[in-house]
Amino acid sequence: MTRTTAAKALTITHPACLIDGSDTEFRHLINGLLPFAARLLSVRDGFGSLIGLTGIQYSLLRSVTHLAEKGDVTVNQLADHLHLSGAFVTIETNKLKTLNLIDKEQNPEDRRKMRLTVTAAGAKLLRELTPSQQHINDVLFDGISRTEFKVLCAVVDRLVNNGDRATLELGHLLATKELR
Repeated sequence: MTRTTAAKALTITHPACLIDGSDTEFRHLINGLLPFAARLLSVRDGFGSLIGLTGIQYSLLRSVTHLAEKGDVTVNQLADHLHLSGAFVTIETNKLKTLNLIDKEQNPEDRRKMRLTVTAAGAKLLRELTPSQQHINDVLFDGISRTEFKVLCAVVDRLVNNGDRATLELGHLLATKELR
């Protein structure tokens, strides 16, 4: 393949992502999303540090609070919500329990499941973080209109699910390559 041919090869063929037959805007989007994702992780890690936790521990604590608004929270629900493995969530929630930031109780209806709740100490940490979190999130989303925000919210779940599927597909490609 010549240099000219490689430069013209499309990195995507999905019609919605091609503008005038070009993938330039798609590549621009990906090249913007990658550093934004890195910054989101950095912000999450920073929120965790402000309250003496790792970034993932902060996310788990915040997510238990959020999910509890809809009812009981289990390890599996939390894992699904954050797209993490149940085993990993179990390990990390055990650490949060040791820190007295969450409680874990057996579900009386299904003793195999553990019910998670945020303790008073965990809720206090999150309340103390709120002013800093509000400020940083306001900076993070500065200049975004309500309409743009609603579009982002509508699209993000599909992108996450597509990302899960794409990761599986890539895993199959890599496994096939290793077999050769």
